[in-house]
Amino acid sequence: MVYDRYISGVIIHGVGYQMNRYFQRKRNIDSVDEGASNNVDVDKGLSNDVEFDVTKLPIDPGLRILILDYNANIRDEVRRAYMLMGPCQPQDHNFPKRQFGVTIRRFNPSWFKEFGSWLEYSVEKDAAYCLYCYLFRTSSGKQGGGESFVGEGFIYWKDKKMLHTHVGLHDSAHNQACIKCEVLTNQEQHIQSVFYKQSEQARNAYVTRLNASIDCVRVLLRQRHSFRGHDESEDSLNPGNFLVQYQFLAAHNEVINAVTLGNAPHNCKLTSPDVQKDIVNACAIETINVIIKDVGDSLYSILVDESCDMSMKEQITTALSLKAAIDKVFSRYNLSMSRLRGQGYDGASNMQGKFNGLKTLILNESPCAFYIQCFAHQLQLALVTIAKKNIHITNFFGVVGNVINTVGASSKRCDLLREKQLDFIVEALEKCEILSGQGLNQETTLQRSGDTRWSSHYNSLVSLLAMFSSVVDVLAIIIEDESCSCDQRSDATNLLELIQRFDFVFNLQLMRSVLGISNELSKALQRKDQDIVNAMQLVRLCKRRLQIMRDEGWDSFLEEVCSFCQKHYIHVPNMDDMFVRLAIRGRPQRNSPEITNLHHYRVDLFYSVIDLQLQELNDRFSEVNTELLLCVACLCPPQDSFSSFDKKNLIRLAEIYPLDFSAVDCIVLSD
Repeated sequence: MVYDRYISGVIIHGVGYQMNRYFQRKRNIDSVDEGASNNVDVDKGLSNDVEFDVTKLPIDPGLRILILDYNANIRDEVRRAYMLMGPCQPQDHNFPKRQFGVTIRRFNPSWFKEFGSWLEYSVEKDAAYCLYCYLFRTSSGKQGGGESFVGEGFIYWKDKKMLHTHVGLHDSAHNQACIKCEVLTNQEQHIQSVFYKQSEQARNAYVTRLNASIDCVRVLLRQRHSFRGHDESEDSLNPGNFLVQYQFLAAHNEVINAVTLGNAPHNCKLTSPDVQKDIVNACAIETINVIIKDVGDSLYSILVDESCDMSMKEQITTALSLKAAIDKVFSRYNLSMSRLRGQGYDGASNMQGKFNGLKTLILNESPCAFYIQCFAHQLQLALVTIAKKNIHITNFFGVVGNVINTVGASSKRCDLLREKQLDFIVEALEKCEILSGQGLNQETTLQRSGDTRWSSHYNSLVSLLAMFSSVVDVLAIIIEDESCSCDQRSDATNLLELIQRFDFVFNLQLMRSVLGISNELSKALQRKDQDIVNAMQLVRLCKRRLQIMRDEGWDSFLEEVCSFCQKHYIHVPNMDDMFVRLAIRGRPQRNSPEITNLHHYRVDLFYSVIDLQLQELNDRFSEVNTELLLCVACLCPPQDSFSSFDKKNLIRLAEIYPLDFSAVDCIVLSD
């Protein structure tokens, strides 16, 4: 199991002290759904082996089950989790209005400041609740509104005095619940601390073991390494990164070695997978708290990505579900959508589907939250992804990947490929088909493409194009090699047939040309010394070159494809003949309109792929965000005495954000 959570330079202070509460007897809630059903395991039994996930507790007070419905063994832990989260106070919510006689009233968010320690608001039920009374009030009674602040919720917005009445005098039910909350947060007064009170020596040993585990976890998190090993027994030669790190730390520190591993109590080693996971969760909570504290009331941007399961399928699939997830995070950490000024998304996802819908939903709530391409993401991955919306291109990249995997499956085949390429270069030099000189005709091999920022589909296609003859020769050798299995020879036969078709060569040249136009832009966007003005100029240049290729480049492109086919003895179809669609095996060919080869290759492939690229670039670099980036470039660091300073662009930058700069502010800024 990999705990792949990255701690980016954040020092976790006080985690050791705060983690003491996490290592009591294990608790369990199978499922806490935030929907109306609240499917919670509230087993009334007295089993001590009860666990639960605090992250799945309902945040909205209107969706919570009664505290007494939780298992008695986990009740205090649930209370403590809600105390750590604090009251649910959605600051930026559009509170609905209610009719009270002839007057219309709604919840007043200023009450959060006056009653901030306990007042909660339910978005689902449009009602107010008391956190203290929910956690510790056990009897209904009539004092302070009875069940209004615990069960059905308080909705009488017309009468604010009811809030003061609910608080009551010093001995009221509300204040008694408040005292119990304070006692719960004070671990020294907790019954478990009293019951398990140990000697100072045992306490110090426990803290030493805990800090050692935390140090190991922090190192692995920073390096993004896996924790677990396949065999974590004491005799294992490789018990996993966590235990190896732990053993190394103990071997080089006598104080730690004296109280850990074999010298620690068997039931308190603090190295189990559950303890590791608890420490990871604590680090995540502390890190998020530091980030939220740093953000404060400042303006901020969001970068949204989706997680995948083990089958590499993304978990969230619609714009509405993504928006709901963002709203949930904002509500949990009391972030206001009105302070949002930028949004960005996973670089490999196209902006014409769900992310485009999400972008619109966010802009509807925060008009100044402009979309900006994340420069850390490789643009080429997005352009390849959008090109694969054409089924022919998807099949093409599948064949390319299989060819590279087959030819480069072993060092023997790689050596054979290099030998064939050397023979090809020598023959080409003798025929004066290529030039010789320093740095030319270097030994190379096929480059693999991948979904990381360091790989390049463009370089992969270029290498395949340059070594096409050698690849054909190697595949032919594999077919004749009797030492290869029948499956390997069959795969090589199919691949050799596919790459010697006009369709494959056409798609190879097309994607090489299209990605070649955007290659410089993709690399420029990822440079550390980013020049925004130059990057935006490259964006415009890339769009213009693609448009010129679409309008004027068909004839020259087709001539280049045909020339390559003739050189490698590949049949070129007559463009005026009718295009023959491949029938699905076992099914009759569908009645699709008859088209010529020219229409298929020019319209269905050439125009289609280029149009997809242009549309994606226009979505990612619209006129609005391009103008925004050019205006921001005027605020570059003071190099060459602010040579990029431009008054007109700076004023325009202020005008783009009307929520932050009024018309008067713009006049003052101009002066």
